[in-house]
Amino acid sequence: MSTATENAPTTSKPGNLISATASQNIDMQDNNKDGEETGTGYDQSDMTRMGKIQELKRNLRPLAALSFASVLQATWEFILIGNTEALVNGGRAGLFWTYMWTFAGFGLIILTMSPTSGGQYHWVSELASPRYQRVLSYITGWMSVLAWQAGAASGSFLTGTIIQGLISVKDPSYEPENWQGTLFVFAMILVIYFFNVYAASWMPRIQNLLLALHILCFVVVITVLWAMAPRQPTNVVFLEFSNTGGWSSTGLALMVGQISAIYAGLSTDATAHMSEEVRDAGRYVPIAMVWGFFTNGAMAVALVITYLFAMPSLEDALEDPTGFPFIYVFKNAVGTAGVNGLTAIILIPVIFSNILFNASAARQTYAFARDKGLPFAKWICKVNPKRRLPVNAIGLSCATSGLLALINIGSDTAFHAIISLNVAALMWTYVVSIGCLLYRRMFCPETLPPQRWTMGKYGLWVNAAALVYVVFALFFSLWPTSTPVTPTTFNWSVVIFSTVFILSVVMYIIKGQKEYAGPVMSVRRDGIPQARVNRHSIRREI
Repeated sequence: MSTATENAPTTSKPGNLISATASQNIDMQDNNKDGEETGTGYDQSDMTRMGKIQELKRNLRPLAALSFASVLQATWEFILIGNTEALVNGGRAGLFWTYMWTFAGFGLIILTMSPTSGGQYHWVSELASPRYQRVLSYITGWMSVLAWQAGAASGSFLTGTIIQGLISVKDPSYEPENWQGTLFVFAMILVIYFFNVYAASWMPRIQNLLLALHILCFVVVITVLWAMAPRQPTNVVFLEFSNTGGWSSTGLALMVGQISAIYAGLSTDATAHMSEEVRDAGRYVPIAMVWGFFTNGAMAVALVITYLFAMPSLEDALEDPTGFPFIYVFKNAVGTAGVNGLTAIILIPVIFSNILFNASAARQTYAFARDKGLPFAKWICKVNPKRRLPVNAIGLSCATSGLLALINIGSDTAFHAIISLNVAALMWTYVVSIGCLLYRRMFCPETLPPQRWTMGKYGLWVNAAALVYVVFALFFSLWPTSTPVTPTTFNWSVVIFSTVFILSVVMYIIKGQKEYAGPVMSVRRDGIPQARVNRHSIRREI
């Protein structure tokens, strides 16, 4: 699965070192009295290979890891509450078809991934040409931090402003103000911080319950809309496109509107950043990512079709005073009295998704700081010895979400700017990491790191197709939602993206090239020390 890399040939060494193939026979029993602390023999070997110390608790079991991936992605929830851009630029049919090709595109991406807490910057460090490894990994780390921080902010932004929409449903005289929405976002951020710091020990215990809630809420929403909402003709849902964004053609409008579908699928690799907290991560993180992605994606397909059939009028949906087309659909299905209850059914899993997303974003930031890629790295990567959590990184992530939410005060297109920033930064990291993987595959495949999951002979083609898709998505993610473009409708993510990119280059020149070596410098390719293995297997390897 996950990484389309193939096992590089290795040889056994004297002493404590064993070959990569022999390491497949590591005893899966815990190597210590408290398996929750360091995980299985595989986990310890993986940490040793990467030259890292196990500082975090490995308290996510395989099923909990799958639950984490599914609840965090929340694809059907986010495609339902964040589809305005697609309806403006594409209409009903536009939302359906852009989601379908986005689902396929992200499927290619997820088959190209490998589980590490650092994610893309770690892969670039291992796979890039030695000449460019440090600078590419450093810049990718900065852009990855930006992507995940913007993603964390967008989730809080959505939940905060949806609450405003519900208030306007109950009280039609209420006129939502941007600054009020920002205060609701701040309240959501406080909830996230509380759960990720003070209630963190509860989360692994309730992960499976959250997965059941995620599925149950889906069933309720689908059932209510099919049973109670008016239905539109099939041709309207699948063939009626629209272009209300003022673009020169419907095709161009579709390219711009696809950002709604991309946003809903962005967190497919979030579980990879939790790899140091999952037991037997090398096996179960890829499984969780794949099953979480495809099950969420299938649920989202069913939701999109149901939602589009239940929408009486596209124009009225886009002009709804709440600002959310899905609330308009709910009002036509259950009436004003039932809107709050039905929306709460969506908000509950979305809130937990935001909590888990922030946890993943904080781990990515922690990992990059641990490799000395950020200013004040020593403070950011500090792990609280009592809680065994990167508390400072969690706090920084929450503070960043609050700062990005301030965009809402001065711009009515704040949400679009934030998700565009999220999409653009993440796609850039995919372009670099997948490009480096293709470089290794084509020019020096014998140097690819060993993996327990592989796409085999199909890996090269999967990687190439994934690269084409991410370049395509990156290009259109920076476009504004409509024309003509004014200061209030301008996509300010371009400015933030460019600023952070330039800043990362400057920081590399000033500081990075002196302090940052990249994860590759601590990775051991010659073997996996201190692992308990089957002696007969080692003898066969020798």
